[in-house]
Amino acid sequence: MPSWIRAVILPLLGLLLSLPAGADVKARSCGEVRQAYGAKGFSLADIPYQEIAGEHLRICPQEYTCCTTEMEDKLSQQSKLEFENLVEETSHFVRTTFVSRHKKFDEFFRELLENAEKSLNDMFVRTYGMLYMQNSEVFQDLFTELKRYYTGGNVNLEEMLNDFWARLLERMFQLINPQYHFSEDYLECVSKYTDQLKPFGDVPRKLKIQVTRAFIAARTFVQGLTVGREVANRVSKVSPTPGCIRALMKMLYCPYCRGLPTVRPCNNYCLNVMKGCLANQADLDTEWNLFIDAMLLVAERLEGPFNIESVMDPIDVKISEAIMNMQENSMQVSAKVFQGCGQPKPAPALRSARSAPENFNTRFRPYNPEERPTTAAGTSLDRLVTDIKEKLKLSKKVWSALPYTICKDESVTAGTSNEEECWNGHSKARYLPEIMNDGLTNQINNPEVDVDITRPDTFIRQQIMALRVMTNKLKNAYNGNDVNFQDTSDESSGSGSGSGCMDDVCPTEFEFVSTEAPPVDPDRREVDSSAAQRGHSLLSWCLTGVVLALQRLSR
Repeated sequence: MPSWIRAVILPLLGLLLSLPAGADVKARSCGEVRQAYGAKGFSLADIPYQEIAGEHLRICPQEYTCCTTEMEDKLSQQSKLEFENLVEETSHFVRTTFVSRHKKFDEFFRELLENAEKSLNDMFVRTYGMLYMQNSEVFQDLFTELKRYYTGGNVNLEEMLNDFWARLLERMFQLINPQYHFSEDYLECVSKYTDQLKPFGDVPRKLKIQVTRAFIAARTFVQGLTVGREVANRVSKVSPTPGCIRALMKMLYCPYCRGLPTVRPCNNYCLNVMKGCLANQADLDTEWNLFIDAMLLVAERLEGPFNIESVMDPIDVKISEAIMNMQENSMQVSAKVFQGCGQPKPAPALRSARSAPENFNTRFRPYNPEERPTTAAGTSLDRLVTDIKEKLKLSKKVWSALPYTICKDESVTAGTSNEEECWNGHSKARYLPEIMNDGLTNQINNPEVDVDITRPDTFIRQQIMALRVMTNKLKNAYNGNDVNFQDTSDESSGSGSGSGCMDDVCPTEFEFVSTEAPPVDPDRREVDSSAAQRGHSLLSWCLTGVVLALQRLSR
């Protein structure tokens, strides 16, 4: 064979022998990668037509590749964006649960208060007319303070309710004693004996127990829905670390660089990457589950003894019953007040000639607790809370389940049934490393993600603390205690707004002691004639309206 022929043939034979078995021109083409890369919206100017040497790659295997440096950078950024979207989409259910249920509960509660206030106002206007309207601020202030408490205002429910009954007693005391003139100082003395005199019977005590524990539970529950919503929204917006971004790129787009754009990651490979990237989110799970459990306990209270609906709907009837009790006990109440506060000065002849009717024995019919309104929220409280409870139960363990939920997505991984034909980070083959456990400390040996277990995510730790604080509030609300007013020196004492005591075990009020308040000089400041006329109007207000109230209740 001529020497020039050997010089040409032998190098060609050596090149052919050096090619891998089965290698051909088609296998080295980047046509499929170009098509997949272009479908992502990237320019095809960066991608070669055939594989090139891969020494320039920083993340993917440095073998023959279809990726340039520019491609690897763009695909790395793409993997980051897709991961962020995956986490946000996967947590969509829990976020919408708290957003929608918070909205429904808040609408229901606000309308419940508005309906209760409107019902009382309508009933008292029909019953007492202008006489009620001239003194309606006492009741308006009650509902204003209840609304302010619900929206997070610094209101001590017990003190506020005590003040309401004291103010009502001052007004009523003038009604039942129109023959006397009372100065402001005298009326202040009268109000000090609201609890001891029990002028309104047992209504204030029972109503205080019911209102405080129901409002505490309702406000804390809606605050819990708010905290759950905020935590879910914040945690679902992840900021992957550089180590996580490298692992994501290697898992999602290094198959492109190897000329395998249609090969998806192995399921277990995906789990290790996601557990490394979402290690801090998984650590949120313990406190999140405790928070959900506490929410469910308060929800049960709202369905049972702390049902705000059964408290607010008949509140107008209960206040009317208290007014009747005051009228029936007027002589005894007046005598004890005169004993403790001093004998008041007689009013002008015009007022002293008037006296209360002797017969006033009409009774309101008992309230039926099954008569509950349907509000704009579309349901009664029981049905609304039942719906919320079902959704809350589904949101447990949501953060530790994120890797599993993401890796189940058929658009992300090859699935568990295709373990041999999936991308394992290096080639199309089975993924062999074991799956890591959940949480930050368990990622110390994660084979896919470089995780610094000594540096917990500060942002996630803030969310854990927010959940812990809210869980403690919920536990207090479950026991009927308002954490904002609780005596921290003795948490078990139940002091503060809403002790949670039941009707038959609450401490009884002190007996009236005449020496507790200083006597008032009966010769103090006179009341002008217009005040005397208002006293007459108030008397009529108290004593004339039961018929119209009965008309309302008999509907």
